[in-house]
Amino acid sequence: MDRRSFLASTAAGTATTVTLLNSTTAEAAAPVTLARPVPAQAHAATGRDFPKPGGNLGNQNHSSLKGIDAGNVRELGGAWHVNLENGSTSSHQQCAVIAQDGILYLATTQQNVFAVDGRTGTVKWKTNIGTETTNMRGLALGRGLAYTISGDNKVHALDQRTGAVVWTRELLVEDQEDPDCDPAGGQCGGSRGGLAGAPVFWDGLVYVGTQGSTAGARGRAYALDAATGEVVWVFWGTPGPGEYGHDTWEGDSWKTGGAVCWIHPAVDPGLGLVYWTFGNPYPRTDGSTRGGDNLFANCIVAMDAKTGRRRWHFQSVHHDIWDYDNVMSPVLADILIKGKKHRVVVYGSKTGMYYFLDRATGKPVHGMEERPVPQHEAQKTAPTQPFPGGEPFVESEPRIDKATRPVPFYATGGLFEVHWDRPTILYPGAGGGADWSFPSFSHRTGLVYVGYGLINSAYSNTRGGRVNTARPIGEYFAGGLAAVDPRTNTVAWRQEGDWSLAHGNGILSTAGGVLFQGRPDGVLTALDDRDGTELWTWQCGAGVNTSPLTYEIDGEQYVAVLAGGNGLPYPDIPKGDHLWAFKLGGKAGPAPAPTPPSKRNQVRAAAVTGDTARNTVTLGRVWDSARNAPGTTENLVAQNAMSPQHLSIAKGTTVTFVNPADNRTAHGAVSFFEAEFDTGLLMPGQSYTYTFDTPGEYFYNDPVAPQSTGKVVVK
Repeated sequence: MDRRSFLASTAAGTATTVTLLNSTTAEAAAPVTLARPVPAQAHAATGRDFPKPGGNLGNQNHSSLKGIDAGNVRELGGAWHVNLENGSTSSHQQCAVIAQDGILYLATTQQNVFAVDGRTGTVKWKTNIGTETTNMRGLALGRGLAYTISGDNKVHALDQRTGAVVWTRELLVEDQEDPDCDPAGGQCGGSRGGLAGAPVFWDGLVYVGTQGSTAGARGRAYALDAATGEVVWVFWGTPGPGEYGHDTWEGDSWKTGGAVCWIHPAVDPGLGLVYWTFGNPYPRTDGSTRGGDNLFANCIVAMDAKTGRRRWHFQSVHHDIWDYDNVMSPVLADILIKGKKHRVVVYGSKTGMYYFLDRATGKPVHGMEERPVPQHEAQKTAPTQPFPGGEPFVESEPRIDKATRPVPFYATGGLFEVHWDRPTILYPGAGGGADWSFPSFSHRTGLVYVGYGLINSAYSNTRGGRVNTARPIGEYFAGGLAAVDPRTNTVAWRQEGDWSLAHGNGILSTAGGVLFQGRPDGVLTALDDRDGTELWTWQCGAGVNTSPLTYEIDGEQYVAVLAGGNGLPYPDIPKGDHLWAFKLGGKAGPAPAPTPPSKRNQVRAAAVTGDTARNTVTLGRVWDSARNAPGTTENLVAQNAMSPQHLSIAKGTTVTFVNPADNRTAHGAVSFFEAEFDTGLLMPGQSYTYTFDTPGEYFYNDPVAPQSTGKVVVK
C-alpha cells in the first residue's frame, strides 16, 4: 500500500494493516493493525500552540499540525539554534519546552527562565530564580503568568510578557504543613525532599509535585492558588493517622515512607479530576521495616481537582522492593473497545506493563489478575501482584541475546523476583522498562507510543558500601520504542536499537504521521508512526533527553527541542544548552557530533598505569589513591574492590592477579563477555599471571563477590 492509499484508508476510519520487519530482534515479520477508528477525544490535540509539557491536559503529546509529514520530513533543516547558557556543558537539561502565541518558554538547570521568539530564536527575556540547582522539567502557563519551581523549594509566578516575578511561595515547610511534624522532637522523618516535575495550571490552580524518596522524604502533592501562591490543598503520599491507607504502613514507617510524585499530573476538566502518580516507598529495596501494601506508593491517585480528596486509586506494585515507582506522566485517552467508547487513563510503567483504567472509577478496562509472586519472609513481600489483561510491551526478565544479558556470577531473575543481601540482577531494573520517557497517544493511529530501556539492576540490602540498586559494571545498555494498541493492551509494533529511550526521551506524534524522539547520542529522529521506520535525523550537539514540541507561526510549522543531556542511565552522556527549532527548508546546519556515551556501564575510576600498579591487580581491595597503592583491608561488598579498578597497560604486558595472604576469603578475576582470561579461584596468598597481547577493553569480575568489577585497557 502506498502512502496516499494509507492516508485515505485511515481518514475513512478503516483498520489498516502494515507489515513490520524488525531486524534488530531477529523476529519474523508480523502484520500490524493500527487502532482505527479513533473516537473524538475529550482532550483536543494541540495546534498552533503547545502550551504545557505533554501538550494538553491529557498529556497526549499529539499535535493536529500536518504541514510536516512523512513525505516531506526529510526537507527539515534548522530554522535557528541558540545556546542558552553560553555553551555550558557542566549541567544536563531536562526541561520540556512549551509554546504559546509564537513564544517558547523553558527553564534551565542553572535556574534561568527564558522566553524565546519561536520564529528567530531571539531571547525576549531571561529571569534568574535562584542558585540551588534542580531538574527543571517544564513550566505552566495561565492568566498571563508562567509558573515554575526552583531548587530552594519555591514556586515562582512570572509575568509572561516581561519575566518579572509576580509572586513567590516557599513549600515543604514542615512545621507549617505537616500536623504530625515536631521539628524540635525530630519527628519530621528523614528528609523534607524537594519540589519536582513541571507545574500544571488548570482553572485557577497550579499543581506542583515533590521528590526525595531515596532520602526518606514524605511525599506530597500541592494545589496552589494561581493568583497568590497560597496553598489550597495538600495530598500526602503516605497517609497520616486517621487517613485512608494509614494502616498499610507498619508502625511509624509512614513518616519516612517516600511515595513522592515527581512527574506532572494529568487533568480531566469534564470529571473534575487530577491524576497523579506516586513513586516507590522508602527504604527503596528493604521492605523489612515497613510491612503492608504501603499506600500510596506505586499508585495512581485520582483526586478531586478542587479539594484534593481521593476519588479512587490503583496500586501497580504492592509493598515495592524493586524501585518500580511507575511515575511516568499519566495519559488520558478515549478509545473504542468492541464498539463501546471508554474514557481511560494510561498508567505505567517501569514494570514494562501498561495499566488501562477507567478515568471515572479506576476499574481496569482489560481486567486485572492478582497473581502469586515469589516470597521472602524478611522482606515482608506482598503475596500477589497485579497483572493487567493484554501483554507487556517489553520482556520481563533478562535475556542472553540482548543488552539484558546478565553479568556472570550474579543471582538473576525477572519481574518481582525477590532479593535480600546477595547481589541479584533483575530486569526490568530500577531504570525500568519505561522509566520517565513521556509517552504519546496519537489521534491519527490510536496507538500509545513509549520509549523503553534494556538495562539491568543489581539489588542488594547489604550495608557497608554496596549501592542497593547498582547497575552492574560492564553490562550493556540499549532500548527501543514500542507502539501499544490500547484497545487490547498488546504491542502493535516494536523497534529496538542501540540506545535506552526511557529517561526523558519524550515522544511527539503528529497528524502528519511523524513521530519525533531524541536519543542520548544527541540525535533527534523522525519516525513513521505506522512502524517506526526512521525518516530523518539531526545532530543536536548534546543528548536529547527532553520532549520535542511543534507549533505554528503565520501558517508555518516548526519543531523544537532542548538538547542538554541527562545523568541517567549514561553518566557520560554529552551535556549542553542547545535549543533548536526546525522547519521545512531551514538553512541552519546540524551541530558537530559529540562523543557518544558508552553503551556499557563503564568503570568511572581514573586509569592507573601498569608502572604505578607494578602490573599487579590486588583482589578484594579498594585502591587507595592517596597512597597510589592497594587498600590494607579486605572488602566484600564494594563495586571497586579491585586494586586498581581501572588498569591501563601496553600491549604485551604481563599482569599478576593476586589474592593477598591476609585476605580471609577466596577471590578471582574472570573476563566477561569476551572470555579473555580466567584466574580461577585463588585462595589467600595465591596469584595468577596473564599476558595481554591484543589491544582492547576487558571487563572482569570476582566470582565470589561479583559486584566487584575491574577493567584492563590494553593499548
